[in-house]
Amino acid sequence: MSTSIPLTRPDDWHLHLRDGAMLKAVLPETARDFARAIIMPNLVPPVVTGADAAAYRDRILAALPEGMAFEPLMTLYLTEDTDPEDVAAAHASGLVKAVKLYPAGATTNSASGVRDFDRVRGVLEKMAEIGLTLCVHGEVTDSDIDIFDREAVFIDRVLDPVRRATPGLRVVMEHITTRNGVDYVRSNDEGLGGTITTHHLIINRNHILVGGIKPHYYCLPVAKREEHRLALRAAATSGDARFFLGTDSAPHTDANKETACGCAGCFTATNTMPLLAHVFEEEGALDKLEAFASKNGPAFYRLPENADTITLIKQDEPVAFPDKIETGEGPVTVFDPGFPVFWKVA
Repeated sequence: MSTSIPLTRPDDWHLHLRDGAMLKAVLPETARDFARAIIMPNLVPPVVTGADAAAYRDRILAALPEGMAFEPLMTLYLTEDTDPEDVAAAHASGLVKAVKLYPAGATTNSASGVRDFDRVRGVLEKMAEIGLTLCVHGEVTDSDIDIFDREAVFIDRVLDPVRRATPGLRVVMEHITTRNGVDYVRSNDEGLGGTITTHHLIINRNHILVGGIKPHYYCLPVAKREEHRLALRAAATSGDARFFLGTDSAPHTDANKETACGCAGCFTATNTMPLLAHVFEEEGALDKLEAFASKNGPAFYRLPENADTITLIKQDEPVAFPDKIETGEGPVTVFDPGFPVFWKVA
């Protein structure tokens, strides 16, 4: 016997597509299930101007296989040299849906990020004026802060002061990984949302470290203690409109993951929706999945929900997902949840 659940077609509010051969290989994995995605701008060099974003969007659309429908929602990479008027023009044109804040050195390709927040004050004030969302990688990078505490410290030292100094600024705290992040989003009713990844609902730090280092579970922000994973599950499955899906699916070749200094990122584009169905079923909250994956994100970004649907089917036998996606740069390992999954997208 099979069970089927129709859902409004979901969106991914935090996605890495890279460029070139990697883009061409991984884009279909997202476009198969998702109608839209917020595209991360941390290329080399980064997407910092409206012209950069337009060119990148064109490359994404050119890489889309014939017959697939997908809308890339473009972002700009915030630097200390970002021009507020260029940001406003890119937003007014309909091209850019958000600006991304990376604290310098926080994650992959973040060297151009912000060190002195006073130098981006003008951009943030312009964004508040025009209603443009700031997407935040919420970690401090101070060498004296333990990596497992970076998110909590960021809230106190950076995020809360920035929001207080810029009334009206709309902010998405991306890929929250702690109870602190959940509580902070819940404590603010207006203009603050939080995305949660697929993999942070499934793994805690033991999965990375116990029984040998598992490089394909290593991500930034790094997975935390079990109590934090459970807090994320409670938030995602609550139906609270402030939380929505942002996979942070991040493709790296095996050669760049399985090395002495491996890259951070989990590639979940291929199997996110079946994994979410598994998680929400475990939590007795399948009726809340559509809100998390398909409704809360558009509501926050003030965009219409998608008109079409997908159907999730639960079958009697485990689904066999591919182990790897072959790309022109080398194989990319698909996230393995470590348990059998019986859900698939029809």
